[in-house]
Amino acid sequence: MKNIIIFIAAASLALGCKKSTLELLNPNQLTTETYWKTETDVQSALAATYGLLRDVNGGFWGVRGIETSNGRGDDFFIRNDVATLYQLSTFTNTPDNGPVNDMWNTCYRAIFRANQIMENVDKVSELSADAKAAYVAEAKFLRGLNYFILAINFGDAPINLKTAATKDDYFVAKSPEADVWAQAKQDFTDAAAGLPVAYDKQWVGRATRGAAIAYLGKAQLYTKDWPGAATTLAKLTTAPFNYQLMPQYGDNFVVAHENNQESVFEIQLGDVGGTDPWAGENSAQALGVTTAQEFAPAEVAGWFEVSPTDKLFNEFKKEKTVDNDFDPRMYATLIWDYPGATFYTKPFTSFKLIFGYSSMFKKYQNYTQKDEITGASGASNYTSSNNERALRYDDVLLMLAEALTMQGKPGEAYPFVKQIRDRAKLAPLTAGLTQDQMMAEIRHQRMLEFAREGQRFYDLKRWGLLKQEITNSDKVGKQFYVAGKHDYFPVPQQEMNSNPKMVQNSHW
Repeated sequence: MKNIIIFIAAASLALGCKKSTLELLNPNQLTTETYWKTETDVQSALAATYGLLRDVNGGFWGVRGIETSNGRGDDFFIRNDVATLYQLSTFTNTPDNGPVNDMWNTCYRAIFRANQIMENVDKVSELSADAKAAYVAEAKFLRGLNYFILAINFGDAPINLKTAATKDDYFVAKSPEADVWAQAKQDFTDAAAGLPVAYDKQWVGRATRGAAIAYLGKAQLYTKDWPGAATTLAKLTTAPFNYQLMPQYGDNFVVAHENNQESVFEIQLGDVGGTDPWAGENSAQALGVTTAQEFAPAEVAGWFEVSPTDKLFNEFKKEKTVDNDFDPRMYATLIWDYPGATFYTKPFTSFKLIFGYSSMFKKYQNYTQKDEITGASGASNYTSSNNERALRYDDVLLMLAEALTMQGKPGEAYPFVKQIRDRAKLAPLTAGLTQDQMMAEIRHQRMLEFAREGQRFYDLKRWGLLKQEITNSDKVGKQFYVAGKHDYFPVPQQEMNSNPKMVQNSHW
């Protein structure tokens, strides 16, 4: 079993309110007055905050989050089995879309929990000042990560830096996207100053200094602070950090190689806990995810909800290896009809391609099993314990290469792109690439390196290429994409209905 903090039983956190001195406290109910006593309380609160990252409905790395973050890309299609997901994938969604509402709400639940930790950790007398500071840094990382998610998906969003003390505090107006980014950067900066480089083995998976630095650099890249991003990300290439690419790209996406040398931040999953993967936060909840089962074909008990587009399939075929074979990342990411291809121990030819596309996703699937019914330890049907790798060192290298190239220094990007190409067994790049040529190479590599990892749509948006690349694709629903409107999700309708200070995003 993975001994990550997520697997600590998370205590329910009460908002707290003033009570009359004549009222008695219920000894069986946890409140902010009775909860914050021990270090275990703090760890459980952190566990509850981490846990939302893989929440079944709104967690960015839970099943709906993976579908939502990937679904709008030109490399990804979601079929019409779940109407709200199909609407997202085909740009026909409306402000009452369930998965989008859940993402918004889950981010703010996580922010609320992180704020509670920061406000209450000082009450735990058994903790040293250094230990308290480290827990605050960890909470800031988690808050910053959720503001990052809000910024890339919604743009303008409310900024909550403390828990509500009065009814009026519940209703917060949106802040401009630039302010949301500024808050995320500040949280990552503060977290990096207080987090350790590494933890003891029992705590592997918690946010480290490297994770905070990487996300700070990513936020700087997204906001076009090229010099800042280059300076920040370069820190991860030298001591005290020792990140390296895994020799085999595909090892990043199988259970046997979780939390490896390439992993900067990883969402810890396990086929443990309750027996219901859709239970939400209660004792019946399983701590795996159903993503692999939903993506698997029907022949192995999957729901076959998604498919890679042929645009992705053909992008992989643009360049062969020095051995004149397909890119090894293609073999790790997709399964298609090539000689000897097997999937879930069966010949690929025994599977039916029903969407008109040429391949299926292999990445993150438990394809060495006979099906996706039973998890690794049998605790819950349909759950996968294969960790979602939220940020890997290959992302650091390509972001660093991009930050340098966008400063007019494509020559300095070569060593970082070379590491990516060398692992993929591709020939050396031609010397003397211009800025435009190097950026074209970086865009190509990012499409292949991060397929199915929730980056493509956001990459295209920050490059200003959404309309061009979605139009130039075989994505179902591409004709409904409206530039500007579909670059961001709308503010959820339920937020519009309940918050008198809320204003809908433009175009919606």
